[in-house]
Amino acid sequence: MTCMFPRAAASVVLILALPGIAPAAEPSGASFVAGLAPHQRPQGAPTVREFAPDPDWRERALTGIAAPVPPSLGFLNNQGTWYTPFNHPGMPGHYDLRQWHGGAARATANAAR
Repeated sequence: MTCMFPRAAASVVLILALPGIAPAAEPSGASFVAGLAPHQRPQGAPTVREFAPDPDWRERALTGIAAPVPPSLGFLNNQGTWYTPFNHPGMPGHYDLRQWHGGAARATANAAR
């Protein structure tokens, strides 16, 4: 028969120590985006007035996409500065279907299986 006291004592110590592990963060004059009124933008928050992508933006966004560009990618015309994982590299290796990280091109996803 094993004694459960060491495991229980370790759990209690961990629970009591957790609040002291994370140091309290003092705001350094920066306001939070959500804060106490997440439905309102903070006064003085920066705004994007115009999106002017550099000449290589569309080419980077279409990395690994063969011509003709499918109509389903028409959202790129109105993408603006909104974040989308579509125009950022994802995971490397087997999951790199668009070859953001380099390597041999795959004909289809099924060929890699």
